[in-house]
Amino acid sequence: MLYICTAMQTNSNIIEPQTKEDLKSTSRNNLILYNDDKNSFDHVIECLVNICDHDVIQAEQCAYIANYKGRCDIKKGEYKYLKDLKDALIGKGLIVTIE
Repeated sequence: MLYICTAMQTNSNIIEPQTKEDLKSTSRNNLILYNDDKNSFDHVIECLVNICDHDVIQAEQCAYIANYKGRCDIKKGEYKYLKDLKDALIGKGLIVTIE
């Protein structure tokens, strides 16, 4: 896995943190699924397949990771794209955030 620093280098070689707006416009944003006790595995898997375009195996793995670790990165991308997915998943009763 490749990790990317979220700081920007300026001409003076001083590293400055990016603003929230800068992060929203990059593809470094993650859609995070959190574990809950009310949704079944089947419901979570169905939502990930239908809304996030995961295949069944990927959706199952994300559901298990969220269940056992408490959270799982389910999508990476631009903020605007992830926001639509987040809203749809929340509408289905899942707990998700964008980080």
